[in-house]
Amino acid sequence: MASSSSSSSIPKPSSSVSKFRSSKFVQQELASYKPILGPKLIISAFVLMAVFFISNGAAILHASRSVVEIVDRYDTECIPEKFRNDTLSYIQNATISKSCTRDIKVPKDMKQPIFVYYQLGNFHQNHRRYVTSRSNAQLKDPLNEEEIGTCDPVAKLDNGQPIVPCGLIAWSLFNDTYSFSLGNNKTLAVNKKGISWKSDRDSRFDDQVFPKNFQNGVQGGKRLNSNIPLNQHEDLMVWMRIAAFPSFRKLYGKIEEDLFAGDTIIVSLENNYNTYSFSGKKKLVLSTTSWIGGKNDFLGIAYLAVGGICTITAMVFTLIYLVRRRQLGDVSMLSWNSNSTGRQ
Repeated sequence: MASSSSSSSIPKPSSSVSKFRSSKFVQQELASYKPILGPKLIISAFVLMAVFFISNGAAILHASRSVVEIVDRYDTECIPEKFRNDTLSYIQNATISKSCTRDIKVPKDMKQPIFVYYQLGNFHQNHRRYVTSRSNAQLKDPLNEEEIGTCDPVAKLDNGQPIVPCGLIAWSLFNDTYSFSLGNNKTLAVNKKGISWKSDRDSRFDDQVFPKNFQNGVQGGKRLNSNIPLNQHEDLMVWMRIAAFPSFRKLYGKIEEDLFAGDTIIVSLENNYNTYSFSGKKKLVLSTTSWIGGKNDFLGIAYLAVGGICTITAMVFTLIYLVRRRQLGDVSMLSWNSNSTGRQ
């Protein structure tokens, strides 16, 4: 009696629960597709991948090779002969003129806009202390000019007044200047508007924060006009986007005029920036762009290399399939059915 009473007290599942438990989903009876990766399918897949990578690689490489780029290293050529063996005396002497003129030949037609870059070598902007020597709070709020805790060793003057913008990054701002003209004395204007990130102009640098006490101590890099807010100093914003590698380029401006093969560009520059104390390099770069950006063959070569590997793999698989073909699903080829194992 106790047994029957206890069994009768067990609730029976509802019809909806019973229906769910007996469904094809629960019982794992849903229809499925199980493709068999046969030789033809695998070879076709490698052929398609080869076509994709080779065609895209060729297009990318062609676009990169269509970019016209002029690179001129001037840090050694712009030193007077008598200072070639003592470059520090030259760069640290304020009484010596740093003006220099360079003639550059245009090898091919260059369509506007022509981007002007300065390139530095052996300059480690990614150094830990250099990276942290800045104050983001100070840059975007005039009430935070005292926020200089992370700016050492360029945080304030000897009298205790804060430096705005503070830190090593801003202090070391690149200060070489360039002006361009053609051989017929036609001036090539350089547009320096819009060279920075829009997010920097809109949010990271405020229009109410002005340079203050900047470069009043030991001379570092470029000086800033204290009457212009930080969000209009686009060269500063470009510089403070620190580079990941010791050799890098930063945008100086844009020449919005076509240049033609055979033109001679006369560059009048001021060789002010001290790269000589750390064996650095300085180069001036003029470059056009394509739909993939600037000149960089790596991506196109990488695509072609992957496409070549896929092509070779497809050829090897095809050769094996033709020479040593076997029936798909042949159980006699299983190890326990193979005569070579001595088993039946």
